[in-house]
Amino acid sequence: MKILIASSEAVPYIKTGGLADVAGSLLKELRKRHEKAFLVLPLYAAIKNAYKLYATGKLIQVRMGSVTYRGRIFASSEGENCETYFIECDELYGRSELYGTPAGDYPDNALRFIFFSRAVLELCLALRIKPDVIHCNDWQTALVPLYLKTLYKDSAYFAKTSSLFTVHNLGYQGIFDVSALRYTGLGREYFIPDSLEFYGKLNLMKAGLLYADLINTVSDTYAQEIQQAEFGFGLDGVMRKRAQDLFGILNGINYEEWDPARDTFIPAQYGDGDLKGKVRCRKRLCQEAAFGKETLPVAAIISRLSSQKGVDLVLNSLEVLIALGLNLIILGKGEAAYERLFKKKAEALKGRIFTHIGFEESLAHRVYAGSDFFLMPSQYEPCGLGQLIAMKYGTVPIARKTGGLADTIQDYDHLTYTGTGFLFSDYSPFAMQDAVKRALCVYTVKAHMKKLATDVMKNDFSWGRSTERYLELYRRAGKRAGQ
Repeated sequence: MKILIASSEAVPYIKTGGLADVAGSLLKELRKRHEKAFLVLPLYAAIKNAYKLYATGKLIQVRMGSVTYRGRIFASSEGENCETYFIECDELYGRSELYGTPAGDYPDNALRFIFFSRAVLELCLALRIKPDVIHCNDWQTALVPLYLKTLYKDSAYFAKTSSLFTVHNLGYQGIFDVSALRYTGLGREYFIPDSLEFYGKLNLMKAGLLYADLINTVSDTYAQEIQQAEFGFGLDGVMRKRAQDLFGILNGINYEEWDPARDTFIPAQYGDGDLKGKVRCRKRLCQEAAFGKETLPVAAIISRLSSQKGVDLVLNSLEVLIALGLNLIILGKGEAAYERLFKKKAEALKGRIFTHIGFEESLAHRVYAGSDFFLMPSQYEPCGLGQLIAMKYGTVPIARKTGGLADTIQDYDHLTYTGTGFLFSDYSPFAMQDAVKRALCVYTVKAHMKKLATDVMKNDFSWGRSTERYLELYRRAGKRAGQ
């Protein structure tokens, strides 16, 4: 099967969130199974500066309104076995960030990713690739399924091409002013509620939801949640309309990267049979964070600092968490207001709160390894990777019962001493604080805490099972498309 994965980001090349982990890891797993899979990315400035790429000599051009944009195609390696192709257009992608700065999104994001959706298909034509399925991810590639059924429907290269559209986060839909429709090459007839119109705006996400052969999201619970008004962000009706074509596939994590038994970023390696190395990692982390009392339990947050991630609950609970006896580590970046508030709190509560604004790979590994608890109070969480990584490192999650968090964490039972974390349902500071108190009750009994840390490490969230499910959807999408 020939599989093209179209994504706006992917590891190891460029990353802002879980989308990158999924796209890059899935490609790797498909290749392991000897599938003819490859990836297409925009060629951002950061990729250019960090990787040696190879010019294919192929040029594409796309008419965008009254202007024609040109792109050159680069490859990750020479020859037919190339895994990743890149579309260069410095006018659109030669910037310091992917989607915007802390001050806001780039104002021409509609142009940038409408071009990318067209460019993905033009790349296939230029390189003479006939994909069996194009796997599109989030709003940045959502127009591809629609283009397959309209502008490219008569092309022999796509006569048997089906599409799968993955929703990684329905909260980000690619909503723009109607004037952006002129970039799409589509007529005004597509600006209706049954197509791309959304409360007077152009909604790119709707193209993927309405025109892809099949849809999936990144956990079973999230697939159900987004059919409800509370989680649907105005598209719950569309999701219900496509309910028969909607599937949940849980994300996995790459255990070659995230494994305390062979992690070179952490002070000492360890496994579920012996946690002595974790004790050393914990001690070193407490020293690095300059915690005054190293015996106190350490809770960590590694996250994008946004309202979706529940940071409001944390900010409203900081004094309570400190009073309960927690040391707290915050690692992440995001909305400028949250960055300022966490910095201010860290200064006021020095010795109890350590804040690092930004993302540092080696520090993230040390935090996962050296912490006792991992806090994820998300408003909603399509899947979540942080809790999966934390559990591999014997760091127990405290999380809201939503989306993938509900699917991957078994709430701890204080009577049977079983479970893999502490869940709370209400989105409130008090509910989160109660979950923390339950966790601290276990922490005070050394034998129970050691058993819990060991138990969470035994979970298997590798990509094997998820990849098989994606292959099944690819085959099913092919049948739906009439192959």
